[in-house]
Amino acid sequence: MTDDARPAGDAEGRAHVLILGGTTEARRLAAELTEPPVAARVRVTTSLAGRVAAPRLPTGEVRIGGFGGPEGLARWLREHAVDALIDATHPFAGTISFHAAQAAATAHVPLLALRRPGWVPGPDDRWHPVASLDEAAAALPALGTRVFLTTGRMGLSHFAHLTDLWFLVRSVDAPEPPHPPRMTILLDRGPFTLEGERELLRRHRIDVLVTKDSGAAATAAKLTAAREAGLPVVVVRRPPVPEGVPVAADPDEALNWLRTLLN
Repeated sequence: MTDDARPAGDAEGRAHVLILGGTTEARRLAAELTEPPVAARVRVTTSLAGRVAAPRLPTGEVRIGGFGGPEGLARWLREHAVDALIDATHPFAGTISFHAAQAAATAHVPLLALRRPGWVPGPDDRWHPVASLDEAAAALPALGTRVFLTTGRMGLSHFAHLTDLWFLVRSVDAPEPPHPPRMTILLDRGPFTLEGERELLRRHRIDVLVTKDSGAAATAAKLTAAREAGLPVVVVRRPPVPEGVPVAADPDEALNWLRTLLN
């Protein structure tokens, strides 16, 4: 369904909530908002960026595609009479989060960031925290030669110059060049099991793992498998939430924020 096919406002007097989605938490929140009795008071639309070929669709109304920057998002908030904006995008989708903050301020729409907590290393973990994919690439030659790269398909260009290393790249969709020349692609989507991650590390003789601190339980098994194998793990730290934006750690906290706002 296109944006033009959706009415602006709600004839039934329901509050309109826009969720910037694409995460498990976003789908859970949309499911809660479309269940009685909440659905009688709230109309929910989830916006997906459209970067995944076959995304998991949430319940409720769905739009796919960008807004055209913060100005376009602010215009959409006004034209569709949005009462609350919830940024439930991936922790590393930094650009849209800052666009959301600018748009919400421009359109005078309350904004909440829904962010799952990050991972915390244990005493036996060999983590090497870095601030960016470039720093991750710079750290790799000193840590190993067979890399399990789980940072997604969008940032492979940062590793393309590492011609002496071999990469196992896992992503939902196939990556496009530029990417490392010595690479095997594994198309898969979580959740992943601990036994499966152990087998991947063993079969491909992995000696270093690279990941982003997404914090998702569905993809945390690789960290346990790496800990058991004594492997170093390069962990890319997540970008900060825009200053002044309140944060909910899970969908329940987001629902409480909405209840307070709507009451």
